[in-house]
Amino acid sequence: MIGLDAILGIGGKLIDKLIPDPAAQDAARLELLKLQQSGELAAMTAQTEINKAEASNPSVFVSGARPFILWGCGMAMLYAALFEPIMRFVAVVIFHYAGNFPVIDTTLTTQVLIGLLGLGGLRSLDKSNGVASK
Repeated sequence: MIGLDAILGIGGKLIDKLIPDPAAQDAARLELLKLQQSGELAAMTAQTEINKAEASNPSVFVSGARPFILWGCGMAMLYAALFEPIMRFVAVVIFHYAGNFPVIDTTLTTQVLIGLLGLGGLRSLDKSNGVASK
């Protein structure tokens, strides 16, 4: 685990590089020290370590492309593209159903899913070129 002194050192260097105004630098350093004293900095560091452990897990359900978002988008797309049209067809043709089925607006889910799949494709390209190391 990275020590808090190291984080404060890195934070101080980032503040120096990103904030040109000396008064704003002092305010940012003060905020960083407040985070350390309140224990929030330790909590953020611990969460970072948890994220690293989850990302190194070999199970696709734990570490695979932020599972909740990926599976949620996948299920919405599966419903909108496969289940809903088939259920509507069966209901209308066989049962003479005249009502409406729930409709999912897949605009946002499509954008997120395409982005995740694109990142996955780029990751696969990196692995095939030998750029990625595990």
